[in-house]
Amino acid sequence: MDEKRMITVTVDGVKYTYPHGTPYRAIAADFQDRYPCDILLVNRDGKLCELHKFLDRDCSLRMVTAQDVPGIQTYERSALFLMLKAFYDVVGQDNIERIAVEYSLSRSLFMRAKGNFTLDTALLEKVEARMRELSGKALPIEKRSINTEDAMELFRKEGLVHKAQLLSFRVNSHVNIYSLDGFVDYFYGYMAPDTSYIRCFGLELFEDGFVLRLPTLKNPNQLGDFKPSMKVFRALSESTIRAEALNASNVADLNTTIAQGGATQLVLTYEAMMEKKIGDIAADIASRKGVRFVMIAGPSSSGKTTFSHRLSTQLMACGLHPHPIATDNYFVNRDKTPRDENGNYDFEGLGAMDVEQFNTDMVRLLNGETVEIPTYNFKKGAREYNGNCLTLKDGDVLVIEGIHCLNDKFTYALPKESKYRIYISCLTTLNIDDHNRIPTTDARLLRRIERDARTRGYSAQATIKMWPNVRRGEENNIFPFQDSADMIFNSSLIYETALLKPYVQPLLFGVSRDSEEYIEAKRLLKFLNYFLPIPSDDIPKTSLTREFIGGGCYHV
Repeated sequence: MDEKRMITVTVDGVKYTYPHGTPYRAIAADFQDRYPCDILLVNRDGKLCELHKFLDRDCSLRMVTAQDVPGIQTYERSALFLMLKAFYDVVGQDNIERIAVEYSLSRSLFMRAKGNFTLDTALLEKVEARMRELSGKALPIEKRSINTEDAMELFRKEGLVHKAQLLSFRVNSHVNIYSLDGFVDYFYGYMAPDTSYIRCFGLELFEDGFVLRLPTLKNPNQLGDFKPSMKVFRALSESTIRAEALNASNVADLNTTIAQGGATQLVLTYEAMMEKKIGDIAADIASRKGVRFVMIAGPSSSGKTTFSHRLSTQLMACGLHPHPIATDNYFVNRDKTPRDENGNYDFEGLGAMDVEQFNTDMVRLLNGETVEIPTYNFKKGAREYNGNCLTLKDGDVLVIEGIHCLNDKFTYALPKESKYRIYISCLTTLNIDDHNRIPTTDARLLRRIERDARTRGYSAQATIKMWPNVRRGEENNIFPFQDSADMIFNSSLIYETALLKPYVQPLLFGVSRDSEEYIEAKRLLKFLNYFLPIPSDDIPKTSLTREFIGGGCYHV
């Protein structure tokens, strides 16, 4: 290495020079005072680099902090590594059977731990104290590449069987592992350079496990509020139990099932369980004689449309007569649509809906009157009336789907007993391994990428670009009302990522390398590499996944 050769680095349009081989951490230190929180990574010409790496070419650099999505993901990953190290230090490896990250819950990671110890507040206080001690020592988080077979043997010896099993499906001859003061683990993604970067965290008992509380993207310097939705938590726990019963709680188990020829049976079993759940919901609705409005809401790509069709079929089997109504038909005319802070139309907020007209029509229907239901012309940006009249008779129910269906302000005039509210979301409980969770948003994003490409002609790049705005709308208009639902329906299917892989992979490869969306596309591609694919041949035409890959029997 030529230590004297100078390299040109461009930051915020200004050129600087550094010696060849300068660590990115040293460069980041020169710009740290410009940022309110720690720089965790650098973006070098569209490629994320950890701070321990060295400058070796002329480039443009952008600093990445926990106020950026890759940064907060790095912080979460590093905090988890620190917690695992501290837990093993306090309890002792021989006393630990398993520590598993189950899912994200209210700005925290929910975990379960098994072994020869008592999980209580006193133990968590000791673990947290050890975390703070390790953080204060600024211990390096070291990364090294080792032979995959050696890594598998290492993890077997450490009792991390699922990691060894996962790596058995990797075609790469080498794998990157991280070590912290002798504690070794494998992680999907980047890490902070040392433990001093991890200062904001907390441990707390919760239900049959505990949570690692973490900061938020909006404020990385303080813990987010821990206000979990108990209904969502129970739905996640129920799904976890089902997955464990079918030996499909992580990607290694799933791949093993696929490799051994069990994919078709797994698909049919999960589809049967989902159909039974929908049937149970329909039976519950039928048992409530006063229900006339079935209100369905959920975040993007949860499968609301297919669910409403399947629920309608089950309602008919219960002797009811369902009629679908889309709340989109009650948008205000375009000239009355409110705008957001950037001057763009805000179609997500309640102000975009004609709440008064919706309630007037629904009350009239409830009173037995005949009502002409509007149709919204999205090209003209106006409601139209085309003679679509409806009268509610005995046994008739309206199946209403829309973003605001759980918000009482949207249905303020309807009696509570006349409404049955359903929150639907893709709450995946499948994880890569015990220490690498899969965010539920990833599953929905993959669904949306494929559906947008198939039905709207959108590129993966376009879908990824709009995703943050979609997520903001969900945070404001859907998630705050999820606990008001009478029923939580988990639309996640354990096999769906393996199914979506052959569809989505080519689309992600089409994302331009010089685009801002490339980093996210590359992350998703790496994520998909963990899965063995399964064909769509045996996917039932009624499957919720057909809403995204096509070939279903419903017109969605």
